[in-house]
Amino acid sequence: MDEVLVIGIGAGDPEHITLAAVSALARADVIFSLDRATGDLTAARDALIRRHAPATPVVVVDEPRRDRGAADYAGAVEAWRAARARAWQAAIDAHAGVGAFLVWGDPAVYDSTIAVLAQLAVPFRVIPGISSVAALCGAHRIALTRVAGEVLITTGRRLAATGWPVGMTDVVVMLDGQGAYHRVRTEPLAIFWGAYLGTDREQLISGPLAAVAAQIDAARERARTEYGWIMDTYLLRRS
Repeated sequence: MDEVLVIGIGAGDPEHITLAAVSALARADVIFSLDRATGDLTAARDALIRRHAPATPVVVVDEPRRDRGAADYAGAVEAWRAARARAWQAAIDAHAGVGAFLVWGDPAVYDSTIAVLAQLAVPFRVIPGISSVAALCGAHRIALTRVAGEVLITTGRRLAATGWPVGMTDVVVMLDGQGAYHRVRTEPLAIFWGAYLGTDREQLISGPLAAVAAQIDAARERARTEYGWIMDTYLLRRS
């Protein structure tokens, strides 16, 4: 294969896909499709392919599953990525020309596609996309950064384990399956929360963390019950 394109396709809105991403899709001779956790995401991705690359063959890559309950989290992720690399290499070796992987949001923000491809003997290029962080700030009509300030992007797992990062005033939290904001609920923080960003299911809640945490809990539970899954992102801001 001559080249692999890692194409960011945005946070969920079909209009998030950039002109650069559309051009990259037009160059692809084959699109490698990875199983997603939900049928909704798979359907949305397939709709983008039908819209922008209807004649391009799509090859489904058999994705290994990660042991999410492993005690050694880092070791489990490393083993999973190695297994993915083997599966991807086999798929890439079976095709010629230009291949493409489609990545929700931006490939540089909490996604492993770049790290896996870096292990393979194939040249690749990254086409950035609109991240859920950008979509969150746009939806709430706020700036991510403040004058002379700084922002930390972290995970729910990390926030729950360590609490509020020393010296930080603004923290973006992603991949939070358990409501890690409760770990810092007593801090003087505002929260800007969003789920299903950019889609017709988009939900937004903002306000003092202590005042709206229960409201966010309820929204998350309702969404999980109704849709079977949830993907949310939030900004915690110290006043």
